Amino acid sequence: MGSSGWHLAQVNIALPRGPLDSAELAAFVDQLRPINALADAAPGFVWRLQTDEGDATAVNAFGDDRILVNMSVWTSLDALRDFVFRSDHATVLRRRREWFETLGEASTALWWIQPGTTPTVAEAEERLDLLRGTGPGPLAFTLREPFDPPAGP
Repeated sequence: MGSSGWHLAQVNIALPRGPLDSAELAAFVDQLRPINALADAAPGFVWRLQTDEGDATAVNAFGDDRILVNMSVWTSLDALRDFVFRSDHATVLRRRREWFETLGEASTALWWIQPGTTPTVAEAEERLDLLRGTGPGPLAFTLREPFDPPAGP
């Protein structure tokens, strides 16, 4: 699924099973820098949310300071899928249940944006709320149920 002149924004959130400095989360924290570097160098990568520390673990969002938020922008759905499922990220993804609670509701949302725009955390919260409230649609969708980009600019 091409982007037709659009970029793909994504947000995913997670609730860690303990503090980031705990032994339980050490293997996850050890992967942050290499996986972020892998994303930065991935074909189709455009942008990711980060603080001066190089990751987004200090970003507070979604009404809970324990929630970790990850946001990025990609040139296409295929580029995001390749990174998520066909790179070393997939190894970390398979271990997510060791480190994170199951939220019981959607924790990832995708939406199309115009190139050159940067999604905000507030926008990500709105898109995830929309997905949770109405299910996948053209304004908020999932990797499993994607929607084509808008026809016009």
